[in-house]
Amino acid sequence: MQIYLVGGAVRDQLLGRPIKDKDFVVVGATVEEMLDAGFQQVGADFPVFLHPTSHEEYALARTERKQGVGYQGFSVHASPDVSLEDDLQRRDLTINAMAIEVTSLNDDTPINGQVIDYYGGLADIETKTLRHVSNAFSEDPLRVLRTARFYSRYYDLGFTIAAETLTLMRQLVHSGELMHLSAERIWQESSRATMQLSPHIYWQQLFEIGALTAYFAPLHQAWTDDYVRETVQTALYFAGQMQLNLSQRWALLMSSVNPALLNLQSNALGFNASTIEKEINEIGNIAKTPKAQTQFAKFFVEQAKNLSAINSLSAAEKIDLIQACSAHKEPEKLSQLLVTSHVLQLATQHRQMMIALNSFHAISMQDIAPDLKGPAIGKALRQARIEHLQIQSTIETDLRK
Repeated sequence: MQIYLVGGAVRDQLLGRPIKDKDFVVVGATVEEMLDAGFQQVGADFPVFLHPTSHEEYALARTERKQGVGYQGFSVHASPDVSLEDDLQRRDLTINAMAIEVTSLNDDTPINGQVIDYYGGLADIETKTLRHVSNAFSEDPLRVLRTARFYSRYYDLGFTIAAETLTLMRQLVHSGELMHLSAERIWQESSRATMQLSPHIYWQQLFEIGALTAYFAPLHQAWTDDYVRETVQTALYFAGQMQLNLSQRWALLMSSVNPALLNLQSNALGFNASTIEKEINEIGNIAKTPKAQTQFAKFFVEQAKNLSAINSLSAAEKIDLIQACSAHKEPEKLSQLLVTSHVLQLATQHRQMMIALNSFHAISMQDIAPDLKGPAIGKALRQARIEHLQIQSTIETDLRK
C-alpha cells in the first residue's frame, strides 16, 4: 500500500500558496482494508474515504470511463492494480496531476518530498500554463468551468490557458454538454470563482467561449455590448481588490442587465424595471442562485439611483431608503449597498479616464505644427488632446443612444 498527497495541496505548495485542503490517493488497497483501518466510506459506490480523526479525504486509485452525458456519466473502476499514473491521468489539468508520497495512512509526513510528475505539471507551473492532462478532458463538461475558475484564481500570478486546452473548452461548449451540468454545480463553481481575487477573468473567459448562453443567457446578451462588459468587468476587478462579499459581487455582475446603472440610455435600449427584475430572477432560477444573492442584486439595481446620490436625497427619501432595505434591522446591509454603489461608480469613472488616457497617447508631436517651439509645443499638444477626447466622448455617447 502506498499513500500519496495529490492535487491542489501539491500545486499550492509549489506555488507558495496557503494549503486549504489535503487530498490523498491510496494505491494497492481495497475497500475492506480502508474500513478495517477505521476510515468512513463516502457514498456506496465511490471509493473515497474520510480519515477517522482528520476527516481528510483518501481515495482509492481509480480510473473512469465515459458512458453517458454530463459530468456524472462515468463508470468508476477502483482496485489494487490501478497505478498512481493511471489515477492521475484522469485529472483535469497538469498542475493538478502531481503527487508526493507520504509515510502511511496515519502519518502524512512526506517520505522524501519528491514531486511525482508524469504529465508535465512542474514545467507548466514554471511557464504558468493551465493545460489539460489528456483528451479525456473533453469527456467532462464541468472542466470548462473549473479551468476558467483556476484561470481567475491564478491570473494575478500570470497564468494563461494553453491554446489547445481552450480549443477543447470551446468544443465542449459547442457540443451542448454543458446543458447536462446540474445548476448546483454551475453555481458552486461560479460562486467560488466570483470570490477570487480576479473574478472578472472567470466571467470574461466563459463569455469568450460562449459558455454563458446555457445558464446566464441575459448576461451573455448584455455583454455583447463592449461598454457594458468592460465596465462590469472593471467593477468586478475592484470588488476583488477590495474584498467585497459574494452578494456585493453578484449585484455588480447583475448590474450588466441594467444599462442605466452604467450611465447608458436605458429607455432607448428598451429596458425597464420589470424586464431587469425578470432577467435577474431568470438567472437566479436557472443557475440556482441562493435567494440572498438574488434579493440583494435586485434591491441594488432597484435602488441604484438613490444609492449613488445619497448627498442630494431629501430627508423623506433617506427615511424611505432605510425602510426599503430594512437598514433599521440590518444596518450592515445599507453599508454593503453603499460600498457596492461606489465600486460601480468607480468603474464608470475608470472607463471615462481610460478613454481620456487613450486620447492623451493618441496625440504626439506629429499631430501639431512642426514649427512650434518652447511652451507653445505643450499648449498645442494639450489642445489637440482635448479636441481628440471631445470627439471620442461624442462618439461614445452616440453609440449608447
